[in-house]
Amino acid sequence: MKFRRSERLVDMTHYLLEKPRILVPLSFFADRYQSAKSSISEDLTIIKETFEKRGIGTLQTVPGAAGGVKFISRTDRAEAKEAISELCTLMENPDRLLPGGYLYMTDLIGSPQVVSKVGKLLATAFADREIDTIMTVATKGIPIAMATAAYLNVPVVIVRNDSKVTEGPTVSINYVSGSQKRIQTMVLSKRSLREGANVLIVDDFMKAGGTINGMINLLKEFDASVSGIGVLVESEDTKERLVDDYVSLVKLRDVDVRSQQIKVVEGNYFSKVSLFGGD
Repeated sequence: MKFRRSERLVDMTHYLLEKPRILVPLSFFADRYQSAKSSISEDLTIIKETFEKRGIGTLQTVPGAAGGVKFISRTDRAEAKEAISELCTLMENPDRLLPGGYLYMTDLIGSPQVVSKVGKLLATAFADREIDTIMTVATKGIPIAMATAAYLNVPVVIVRNDSKVTEGPTVSINYVSGSQKRIQTMVLSKRSLREGANVLIVDDFMKAGGTINGMINLLKEFDASVSGIGVLVESEDTKERLVDDYVSLVKLRDVDVRSQQIKVVEGNYFSKVSLFGGD
């Protein structure tokens, strides 16, 4: 069946969006659409220009006989600014206040639209890193990790505070929570992470960073490397931070229970992401 160019463009775009960071040979598309490689190259140029113009991402071309093209998901600065501003507005809603000054965030983490934007922002931040796996801790970090993994096309491993018989042999460590200074345990199945993997750590909230520091120590048991650390929210009210190098989308600046006010500002995202002139 011969495809018209308009059909090729739609189908090729869909295929690339569904398989981010996967190298696709030009010969695959040539066979799929029964078209010459020169025509496929022209189509890919159109798609690349459209992706970059619309802030969807970009296409990377790998030359040579074993080369091809891969889609890298990225957001542009304007879209990132809008998404983070929206997050700040949502989090400043006084209805989020819980007894003790805690914030209710389950609705945000449970929203596919919000979580997808968060995942794309974090995927953009670490798009140029070598990442084999994303690690998070149960339970609120799971949706964010899964959304980020969808854009980076890597698996997710979940750290728990107790072992499950369904996970087989496990590795466990004790760590000190940064905020409460309590000894806690985290467990990871031996089968879930290969030795020497490059791991992106993702979490929903970071105060002192005790949980993230625990995950870093757990990775040492697997001889794995930390490729980066990304969090949705960081707390500014922290005397001693156990983690230094991280990317945060928003920063919780102040919670005033009496006046029912929550102050949230941009995190360090734009100062840390190289795509936007950061580190």
